[in-house]
Amino acid sequence: MNSDTHEHAVSNPGEATPSPDSHEHDTLKYHLLGPSLTKAGQDSVDQQKVSNIIYNASKGSKFFNNEEAKDRNLTEKINRILARKRQVERLDLASDQRRADDYITELELGRDLTQTVVHIDCDAFYAAVEELDRPELRDVPMAVGKGVLTTCNYHARKFGCRSGMAGFVAMKLCPQLVCLPLNFEKYTAKAEEVRAIIAEYDPRFESASIDEAYLNITNYCNENSIAPEEAVAQLRAEVHQKTRITVSAGIAANAKLAKIASNRNKPNGQFRIASDRSTILEFMKALPTRKVNGIGRVFERELDAIGIKTCGDIYAHRAYLSKLFGEKAAHFLMQCYLGLGRTSIQPAEEYERKSVGTESTFREMSGKTELREKLRHIAEELEKDLERTQYKGRTLVLKVKLHTYEVLTRQVAPPKAVHIASDLYKYALPMLAKLEKEFPGMKLRLMGLRVTHILSTKKAGIDFFGLNKRTTSSRSGEATSGPGILKPEGDGEWEVWPEAEFEEAARRELSDEMNDLEELSQEYQRLPQLDRIKDSSDVHHGLPRISSPPPTLDQAEVEQEKWECPVCGLNQLAEDKAFNSHIDFCLSRGTIKDAVKSTSPIPHTLAKPQSRAFSRLTSGKRKRGRPRTATQSIKRRPFFS
Repeated sequence: MNSDTHEHAVSNPGEATPSPDSHEHDTLKYHLLGPSLTKAGQDSVDQQKVSNIIYNASKGSKFFNNEEAKDRNLTEKINRILARKRQVERLDLASDQRRADDYITELELGRDLTQTVVHIDCDAFYAAVEELDRPELRDVPMAVGKGVLTTCNYHARKFGCRSGMAGFVAMKLCPQLVCLPLNFEKYTAKAEEVRAIIAEYDPRFESASIDEAYLNITNYCNENSIAPEEAVAQLRAEVHQKTRITVSAGIAANAKLAKIASNRNKPNGQFRIASDRSTILEFMKALPTRKVNGIGRVFERELDAIGIKTCGDIYAHRAYLSKLFGEKAAHFLMQCYLGLGRTSIQPAEEYERKSVGTESTFREMSGKTELREKLRHIAEELEKDLERTQYKGRTLVLKVKLHTYEVLTRQVAPPKAVHIASDLYKYALPMLAKLEKEFPGMKLRLMGLRVTHILSTKKAGIDFFGLNKRTTSSRSGEATSGPGILKPEGDGEWEVWPEAEFEEAARRELSDEMNDLEELSQEYQRLPQLDRIKDSSDVHHGLPRISSPPPTLDQAEVEQEKWECPVCGLNQLAEDKAFNSHIDFCLSRGTIKDAVKSTSPIPHTLAKPQSRAFSRLTSGKRKRGRPRTATQSIKRRPFFS
């Protein structure tokens, strides 16, 4: 492994620090720590022990194999980036550096320090809501979510448990963890109570998720002659008094900084980054890149490989960025270095939509008929979404996830914009058929359809002044120019902050991660119950010891599933050779006579189970998981003639 790549695993402050005898899986172990590694409440956690627990708990699963392959591919990509960097270093980069400096100067000229943006984040929201109904859970490690944890209280976080972690892994970290099922109806009702209070401070606040919101309190502070810190403290106290839950807040000159600041004093705290240039630059200088929303595990490793560990390191590498990562990423990183972000806050539904899609996860599915029925169902669901949002798309994208967790996408441009289920299915089917040819016998765990390059199906109204192109409305005192403001381009569209695309990519990465972990949990749940109990209770040095890697899904299915013998009607081990041997034994006339004698004296009682068994074998609908060899061996041997 390249030394620059390997260094990443040992250089992240406050995070997993592998031992001196690190091996090639150090980067994989770090990756397996998950997307929520930077969550508050884990400062005292030994992340190396946590990574070993996760590594050993998932080893041997299809999830693990897929993550291992992704880590290997990322390492190869990083090696290519480093090779490219060595080539670029031999070139004259004076012009590239001038362009970067010009862009930084342009950004600085447009820096807006007049706005006060706040990011509100409810503390362990789902867990906090559950604790209102069950106060006894406040003093014990508790989480919400069964297959995958969606929230952990701060007692659980001390053990390394966090959102986006497989439930069985969390139980290994904290055997006494109490896991409750999700209750979205309850959480949504509580979120509405919080939003009603937020709306008093900014009627046009922006919901980022069920438990997060951005608001611009510039007008509120001016109208009420109140300092931002005082206004936010007042808001937080009001939320706690009326809803009985706590919120943390970040206060800054833009949304990016406010998001980072809200994580500083959790739980039930607030932090302000002063709105002056020198304070912002100093704050960003020491900030690890992973703390920035939009920089996930993959991009973090790529940046770390070339020597960018903090946002302050970006400046020294500014001449390389566009050549190594592309111009859009270079612009995003230079905005991170400067601590710049959008100041325009508006209701989420007013943002311009780029695509509409839907997807579904399910148990492994491989039959052509089943896959086509699933595709038709997804097309019908997408039609409903398109009808609700009033869009149609000029590009149709099919997304599938194989049983090996590999994700494949294919797209087509239909001759017309599509939104009807029959059209969606018609143009998606050839893509599915082509995948079936490329991957014979493929088994799927997920299927989705998405339309992009969308067009509105709303009836057009008269637009004398081109106002329909605007996606934001200006506030009193809000800047009307600068790098964060939407600007008209030649094609009539509006330019947005590059951070929006990176944040969307981070959200999708998190969504895919949650789906993968849910499937990993399903794999684990197929293990024999006794093995799970034994594995969870084997504790060493305060953390559970992994006695042996769990078997893969295929092995677990063999251990758990039984096949019914069509002759004697008894369940047998689901293993081809043993099952066929048992059938051969049962097919001897002596065995049949013994079976008849051992049953009820009524002559026809034996015929019923046999006829049921053989009707299944001859009906064309085989029992799920039954090997064809078993069926064929029975058909070869005529009996009861």
